[in-house]
This record gives sequence, structure tokens and C-alpha cells, in this order.
Amino acid sequence: MKIQWILMIVLAMGVNALAADAPAGIVVDAAKKSITIPAKIAPRKLAKLDQIYPIEVIACWPEQMNGQKAHETVVVFEVKPSEVHKALESFGLKAGKPAQGEGEKAEGPEVLVSLELPDGKKVPIEKTLLDKKTGRPMPRLKWYFTGSVMTQPNPEKDEKVYGADMTGTMVGIFPVTNQVVIQTNLTMKDEPLLKLETDKKLLPPEGTAVKLIIEAK
Repeated sequence: MKIQWILMIVLAMGVNALAADAPAGIVVDAAKKSITIPAKIAPRKLAKLDQIYPIEVIACWPEQMNGQKAHETVVVFEVKPSEVHKALESFGLKAGKPAQGEGEKAEGPEVLVSLELPDGKKVPIEKTLLDKKTGRPMPRLKWYFTGSVMTQPNPEKDEKVYGADMTGTMVGIFPVTNQVVIQTNLTMKDEPLLKLETDKKLLPPEGTAVKLIIEAK
């Protein structure tokens, strides 16, 4: 009996240690190599803007946290992008190279990005977006763990920070910024051709809690 109690205590300590290692709000499943991030369906129209802009990113901080792409994202979240970076590294993945601008392509290990809806249904993130011209779902893409560039907030100081922790952008579709954690295989040549909007028949109303899931391939 004593041995059983000791084993139970050791196991409980191990679980607590793992929980302590995971950033607040993020669920990291080492066995499945998956990261679950609490999120909400983003508003498509911000009060300060006079129009609705096409979707360019998947996940960004909300407007109240100064998310740089809060007006053109599918979901908003409140964790630090660098925490997701660290979680991906814990799976043995090594960040590649983010892209920005014409002629640049993202590099890095491939991951899967999906959304868990309130009913428990898990859908590839591409299915949540429609091509505005054709009404068809966004084509299946490759998603790369690029990691973010380091950024110097104050030009008068040498200190640099994880760029995505300044912009709040975690998952990008087009290489409009290299301050992200994950990017696709699309380039800026694709941006004028693929104008995206959320699929309102599939997604719940704006503000609804959902889960963003990132998995190592």
C-alpha cells in the first residue's frame, strides 16, 4: 500500500510539473504534439475603420491589445506568440525563416492548423475561409513553423524582443509581415488573386469561444 501511495504522489507531482511548464491558457499535449489555444471568433468590422478588409491572417491579438491585424483575422487570442513558439520547440521542431514582401517564401517544419468549434467539431482552418470571387473554400495550404524575427522596439537601445509579441500576429496567410510564428506557402503574388472572407455558415457568431489547434506533422 505504501508503494502505491508513493507512486500516486510521484505521478501527481509529475502532472503538476508539466502543468507548470505550460504557459497559462495554452494546453500542450506532448504525446500528440499538439497545442490548443483558447480563442474567439474575431469581429470583421472595427468601429475605427470605414470598411471590412479581406482576411490576411488566421490568429491575432484583439483590438484592445493593439493587435496589428485585428481587422483582418479569423480569430483573436490573448497569449504571447512566443509562448506558442516555445511549445512547438518542445516537440523537437526548429523554427525556420519567416518571409516578408515580394519574392520571399516562408521556410520551416510543416504543421497543421485547425479550429475546434463549440460543438466539438474540428475543421481544417482552410475550411473556415471562402474565396470572395468564387465562394469556394480556401485551397489546402502548407503551414510552416517559421518563428518570428527579433525586433528592436527602441532604436536608441540594443534590446531586441520577439517581433510577434509586439504585433500580436501568430498565424499569417500572406507574407505581409515577418513578425509571426506560422506562415503558409503562399507568396505576395497570391495576395491580389485570393481575397478571403470567413464562412459565416460554418463559423459561430463573432465573439464565440473556440479553440485554435496547432499540431506538428
